[in-house]
Amino acid sequence: MDGRRRNPYELTEDTPVYVISVAAQLSGLHPQTLRQYDRLGLVSPDRTAGRGRRYSARDIELLRQVQQLSQDEGINLAGIKRIIELENQVAALQSRVAELEAALDGAAAAMRQREAAVHASYRRDLVPYQEVQQTSALVVWRPKRQQTSD
Repeated sequence: MDGRRRNPYELTEDTPVYVISVAAQLSGLHPQTLRQYDRLGLVSPDRTAGRGRRYSARDIELLRQVQQLSQDEGINLAGIKRIIELENQVAALQSRVAELEAALDGAAAAMRQREAAVHASYRRDLVPYQEVQQTSALVVWRPKRQQTSD
């Protein structure tokens, strides 16, 4: 959320406000079709205390999608249910990936900060050691001969 307090009366696309007759009219379907979709688990509206169905704008859009898949694409209801499940799964995975990317970005930023703090703590009077490059040359050392006096 953006930090602001939400108005408790603010309507969102997930707010269940439509009774079944209005939802049927908005989606272009018969109320009995909406009941069947609910029984099959295709579109599951919220329930009131008296068990009445309340549909949200998102539910209405899903009803239209089910109708389009059924009528225009010729997909049976079991196939539509599977499509909806997979779309929900993809959305959940995309959300999780976004969370993990944000956590990774945060961890990388924290690591850079800690690394910078370590570098800042280095003593400036120390000279960095540079590795000597090794060669394959052979050096022969012969001591000078001492001259003997006779």
